[in-house]
Amino acid sequence: MSERPPVRTKDNFLVFGSPALEQEEIDEVVACLKSRWIGTGPRTAQFERDFAAYKGVPAAVALHSCTAALHLAMVALNLKPGDEVITTPLTFCATVNAILHAGGTPVLADIDPATLNIDPEKVREKITDRTRAILPVHFAGRPCDMDALLAIAAKHKLAVIEDCAHAIETLYHGRHAGTLGDFGCYSFYVTKNIITGEGGMVVAKNPDDLARIKVLGLHGMSADAWKRFGDEGYKHYAVVEAGFKYNMMDLQAALGLHQLPRVDAYHVKREAVWTEYDAAFSSLPAGKRLGLPAPQEPNTLHARHLYTVLVDKDESGILRDDFLMAMTRQGIGVGVHYLSLPEHPYYQERLGWKPEQYPVAARVGRQIVSLPISARLEKQDVADVITAVRRVLEVE
Repeated sequence: MSERPPVRTKDNFLVFGSPALEQEEIDEVVACLKSRWIGTGPRTAQFERDFAAYKGVPAAVALHSCTAALHLAMVALNLKPGDEVITTPLTFCATVNAILHAGGTPVLADIDPATLNIDPEKVREKITDRTRAILPVHFAGRPCDMDALLAIAAKHKLAVIEDCAHAIETLYHGRHAGTLGDFGCYSFYVTKNIITGEGGMVVAKNPDDLARIKVLGLHGMSADAWKRFGDEGYKHYAVVEAGFKYNMMDLQAALGLHQLPRVDAYHVKREAVWTEYDAAFSSLPAGKRLGLPAPQEPNTLHARHLYTVLVDKDESGILRDDFLMAMTRQGIGVGVHYLSLPEHPYYQERLGWKPEQYPVAARVGRQIVSLPISARLEKQDVADVITAVRRVLEVE
């Protein structure tokens, strides 16, 4: 590799997933602190209303994570021990952990090699008389083949829980991701397209399910804390279920209230970064090539959450892990999304999963790298990423 200095140094290291934050959020957080109401309260309630309006649904429930949303969606389904939920092997561990915590059994169906989303044909192969739900993950912000998955669910009378952690903006045939199935679960984690630091949201087709989730998210109590202690007078509560401590705080919602109105403008910025990456990396010479994301499918909107490349040594001349280390030395933060779930010891030991059972996900998980893509990136940041990739591949 070239002996030239790295593209960036530790003093201006490009942090992967660094969020775009503006003065309005900072002012709102300060106002929240000054109000002394930093727990669940009026700002959380407003954020729920704003998010529901954005999604075109009657209501939404804010929680402290997408993991909590997934868990409570499955609790609302009343999963019993032995009930199976089919999902993808190419996802964060939270997806299957939520199934386990709800008492269900996760079952994996391999992915499509082009889209990296769960393959409906593989889902059909995994259905048994114990299957209760399908949990598709809209990987990187690309919508799954929901027509096929919903048809399978309807035929077998299965619930559909959409993991939309990457897919706040995603559209499928004109409809918002998360509103096609029975539940939609979203993330506002610090690396997501809009952020509350930690945070999540859930929407549901059945209003009774959503009402139950709201109660379950705050200890199973029948009244929110801010309603109990607000200026309308003290209100007693009743515990109606053994719930969880999953509520969002106003301190978090203070960020989301101003992030959400910029969701489309931020998407435009990431779209521009995506286009620059595609143009730069599609012209790499033979022997120095990366596997690039597939084009966006017709009549869909990709959320452009992750820009993932595949580093195959035969095609690129470098091993994936060597690529990761070399990019870091160039001062560019990168990620791995994801090592396939069957690679992890816990799932091998508890569930008997083996990587070779899911060959597409295993191959992708061993080659995949996520490059920085954020509304916060400036022109020079994008140029530095491209230069670093070319240097690591020894193109320049």
